[in-house]
Amino acid sequence: MAAALLAPPASRKVVILFRSTGDAPILKQSKFKIAAGERFSKVIEFLRRQLHRDTLFLYVNSAFSPSPDDLIADLADAFAVDGKLIVNYACTHAWG
Repeated sequence: MAAALLAPPASRKVVILFRSTGDAPILKQSKFKIAAGERFSKVIEFLRRQLHRDTLFLYVNSAFSPSPDDLIADLADAFAVDGKLIVNYACTHAWG
């Protein structure tokens, strides 16, 4: 595990676990991997394409909505649970 934390963000992968909230449709596959060097905006665009929705609200750990400019590596280092970054999504505002 320590080697994964020391790997450069560009080569490291982060597991993202998507959880639907409210009336949002449930994904058939909820776990995906993304390069740690990507920005959160890539996660937003990916989920919009998967769900065929223009408006989505994404939250990390049911707590806050990260900026689209945040790096996945930074979010994972600070907020990952059991090695997974939990991203809740909703079609309407769910928290905050």
